[in-house]
Amino acid sequence: MTRMLLALVLLAFSVTAQAQSPPAADDLQNTINLDTKHGRIVIKLRPDIAPKHAERIKRLTREKFYDNVPFHRVIAGFMAQTGDGQFGNGTGGSKYPDLPAEFSRVKFKRGVVGMARARTPDSANSQFFIMFAEAPSLNGKYTVIGEVVSGMDVVDKIKKGLRTNNGAVENPDKIERMQVAADAQ
Repeated sequence: MTRMLLALVLLAFSVTAQAQSPPAADDLQNTINLDTKHGRIVIKLRPDIAPKHAERIKRLTREKFYDNVPFHRVIAGFMAQTGDGQFGNGTGGSKYPDLPAEFSRVKFKRGVVGMARARTPDSANSQFFIMFAEAPSLNGKYTVIGEVVSGMDVVDKIKKGLRTNNGAVENPDKIERMQVAADAQ
């Protein structure tokens, strides 16, 4: 009986661990290629922790919503924000409704990709940001949607804004093209 109980506990931990594992390296349906004038950024989405947000990013990517969209807010040592395909200045979203928060225990560190939102947790829509550095103040307050798996050197080259202007960028760098890797040609 003890062995059977132990086996069930181990099985439960195994299933939980698998549910929290990031997508496999060859999961092209959950890989985003983000091209800039500086090169390519490859992002692995995390549908295991933020399924609705990952699906939204893929849907908008496939609709070419992100093509030619600026990195409108870039703060050195913090993050680079983009994804406002409506206005390009951080005040817009997509034609779809806002998403409920999908908070996780994943920490905001260099390379992590999170969803931008307004003051309320359930207001993420299309905008996202890539972390330049660790930011514990964001942990558990913003939805993590993925992580850069290659191209952080490209992220580092994105034109920065002024901290005194909340990171707003004049003549910002843009996403030239964004594709789900499974769809890439």
